[in-house]
Amino acid sequence: MELKPTPPRDAKSRYLTRKEAHVSEKTLYNYNTALKRFLEYLATQNIEDMRNVDSDEIARFEAWRLDDVKPITARNDMRTIKNFIQFCESIQAVPVGLHELVQTTKVSDEDEICDDVLTRQEAKAILKRLSKYDYASLRHVIVLTLWKTGMRLGGLRALDVGDFDEGRPAIEIRHRAESGTPLKRKSKSERDVLITPEVAEVLADYISTQRPDVTDDHGRKPLIATDYGRASRTTITKHVYLSTSPCFHNGGKCPFDRDADTCEATQWGHASKCPGSVSPHALRRGYVTAARNAGQPKDVTGDRVNMSGKILDKHYDKGSYDEKAERRKDHLRDI
Repeated sequence: MELKPTPPRDAKSRYLTRKEAHVSEKTLYNYNTALKRFLEYLATQNIEDMRNVDSDEIARFEAWRLDDVKPITARNDMRTIKNFIQFCESIQAVPVGLHELVQTTKVSDEDEICDDVLTRQEAKAILKRLSKYDYASLRHVIVLTLWKTGMRLGGLRALDVGDFDEGRPAIEIRHRAESGTPLKRKSKSERDVLITPEVAEVLADYISTQRPDVTDDHGRKPLIATDYGRASRTTITKHVYLSTSPCFHNGGKCPFDRDADTCEATQWGHASKCPGSVSPHALRRGYVTAARNAGQPKDVTGDRVNMSGKILDKHYDKGSYDEKAERRKDHLRDI
């Protein structure tokens, strides 16, 4: 089979177009980021045609990437590259079978596990601050919902006003890929999540007094909305980073000896630069840990956050040895 001349950027564009209809916005973003790095590397090697990409060049890319990122990030990148190369085989841009020579980065158990987590004590302080000074604001609703349900950022962003059932009260999470809000596990991520009357009251007040009266590009009424329509993942993440900065919720005292008046991390869009701020996923880990410490069964917690028990134990339950021992206390028998 004769290979066809294919510029890397064209192969990347065709690959992302193929994936677009089948994966979530976040997954597509991750694919694009990994391939952008790969194309940057190819440019440094003056490779302008996929026919000149071989397994040795891909291995060199892995080494190049490991100079800048952790092994877990390199592994995820290499998985994307492997799949991309397989796609390139299907369009006759690279030799058939090349993807089988792509090795994914080896990762230790320690490197694979992220300990970034928001504690229950921190969450209570943050929500107290938001309830007092930013009640029923978009930021309040974002942090409150993520913490009280443990849902993924994509699930939060996918919510419409009609998905909030004030009477039960509950939040109904649905997969709507055809109108721009796919869930990570597609229909398997669909579920109803019960919330407390207190949380429901905040959501109801937000909808009636703070939420902009807007629709998205598909005519839907997003729950998490800005003046321009459905809030982007970036906007939601910025609100979380800012809300979880220690000086935001501990009376303005910086634990890192920075001057709050000049610290760049106190500005909108720069809060991720604060060593103490965390991403939305840290709230998911925090919820799981707090729920398990409170005695909520593993299967109940897993169903609520749409997660298997194995993944919950390995990546999300950040309870200390002491906390986990206390959980087992009531189940112990003298034998």
